[in-house]
Amino acid sequence: MSDWEGSSTARVLPPARPRKLAKVPFVELADGRLQGVVSSGSDIERVYVSSIATGRDYVFACSTNNNRPCGGARGNLCNHLRALVTEAVLQYGGERVARYLKLDLTEPDDASIIAALLAVGLVQGAATAAAPVFSRFLRHLAYLELAPSTVPVPEMQWFPATRTEV
Repeated sequence: MSDWEGSSTARVLPPARPRKLAKVPFVELADGRLQGVVSSGSDIERVYVSSIATGRDYVFACSTNNNRPCGGARGNLCNHLRALVTEAVLQYGGERVARYLKLDLTEPDDASIIAALLAVGLVQGAATAAAPVFSRFLRHLAYLELAPSTVPVPEMQWFPATRTEV
C-alpha cells in the first residue's frame, strides 16, 4: 500500500492538460462511471448530466439537470457524451480514462478513438447517476463562492491539517 492510500486524505493529481470549463464544468471518474456535467449548446440555463459506465456494455445516460432525457442520445453518443470524453482525456489523460473504462487502446490520448470504441459497445440505460453527480457538482460550485479566508470551513474539518504517522 502506498503512503497516500493509508492516509485519510486523497491524492490530488494536476490536470493532464489545461481545459476550458465553460462546456464541461465538472468531470470525474467515480462510481464505476465516467460522468460529469455538460453545458447545453442551445440554452445557457440548461446543463446535462452525462455518464458512461465502465465494463463490457458501456451503459450510458444523458439527461438534463431536471431528468429530461437528451434528444441526441438515442442509441449512440450524443454531443454531450462526446464532450465529456474529450474533457476527461484533457483532465485525466487518455491512458487513465481508457484504463478506467476498461478499453484496450494503442493510442489512448486521442479522445475521438476512445469515443469510437465506446460507440461500438454502447447500451442506453436509465439516468440513475444524474442526481448524485449533479449534487456533487453543486457542492463544488458552493466552495467557489466562499470568500478567501484562513478560517477552517466547517464541513471540511475532517481533513487533517498535517499527516501524522501511526
